[in-house]
Amino acid sequence: MRRIGAVIWVCCAALSAEAAEEKVLNVYNWSHYIGTQTLRRFESETGIKVRYDVYDSNEILQGKLLTGRSGYDVVGPSMSFLGNQLAAGVFQPLDKAKLPNHRQLDPALLRQLAAADPGTRHAVPYLWGTTSVAVDEDRARRALGGQPLPADALALLFDPAYAAKLGDCGVAMMISPSQVVVQALIYLGKDPALNRPEDLAAVAGLLRAVRPYVRVFSSSPINDLVNGEVCAAMIYSGDAYIAARRAREANSPRKIRYLLSPKGAELWMDTFAIPKDAPHPDNAHRFLDFMMRPEVMADISNELFYPNALPATRPLLDRALTADRNLYPDAATMARLRGQGRVPPALQRERVRLFNQFKNNSYR
Repeated sequence: MRRIGAVIWVCCAALSAEAAEEKVLNVYNWSHYIGTQTLRRFESETGIKVRYDVYDSNEILQGKLLTGRSGYDVVGPSMSFLGNQLAAGVFQPLDKAKLPNHRQLDPALLRQLAAADPGTRHAVPYLWGTTSVAVDEDRARRALGGQPLPADALALLFDPAYAAKLGDCGVAMMISPSQVVVQALIYLGKDPALNRPEDLAAVAGLLRAVRPYVRVFSSSPINDLVNGEVCAAMIYSGDAYIAARRAREANSPRKIRYLLSPKGAELWMDTFAIPKDAPHPDNAHRFLDFMMRPEVMADISNELFYPNALPATRPLLDRALTADRNLYPDAATMARLRGQGRVPPALQRERVRLFNQFKNNSYR
């Protein structure tokens, strides 16, 4: 009888703890990476108040996770960083019984995610896309003196002969070490997935040669393009289309285009995961399940121009977007795209060192 009473007490205590979880959710995600109404809708449906903070690079997120006690319930790591973070034990396993919408996720994307998260036990896919170059076409052509744009758009950023001419109208690089290094490797014709330390020497020389012509470092140079601060920028695919849309909405003469290199581009996937020490794990599961509803994700994809992981959203997506091969690549385009894969921690640190030298222009 005492044992039965103890079991009942433990069960009641667990239920009490769950019921006592305060109506708060702390989310840490990329900037410009959630729908305008998404959080408001979640708060309205659940009564859970969302505190939403943003970061500029995977490196910033990783530093906070490895330090521990971040205070966040949901974070948005890219798949290429997920493996190292899982090895460090920073995420808790998902309770899929609390995620009924998980069954709607694309099996093909789940197989890709399983390369970093075996069994997809700790993360769910959010959005995916590419990284390449956006140009303010008319200004770039004028800066080039009527010379046509190069066949390889990455040359605008990494070939000093082009970058020097664009110096007056402005070049923007990402503030992310991993993104800058990967784009440089692709331009050099090297496979980022091979993770060869010797390739970084070639990248270092390339970055040093173009550093005098870089005006802006930004995680999302949308406003820099729209305001005319730069005429060429390394950028995420969706951000390039947001910049083009904002220019049109402002009746600006700027024609902003997103260009993929014939050598390819990085294909990346961002995820959602719950830190091991998340203060509100039940609220986090409610949020993840909400974010796997087709009508919610369709609104996000239509607004942010990124594909998602839910096949059921396809009929709800803007057909003009799904027909654009730069946003929704066909088989031929997909064949040119590169996944970064997991980067060994020592090589990751070397990438950060190399990038900081580039950004700070601390060459001797």
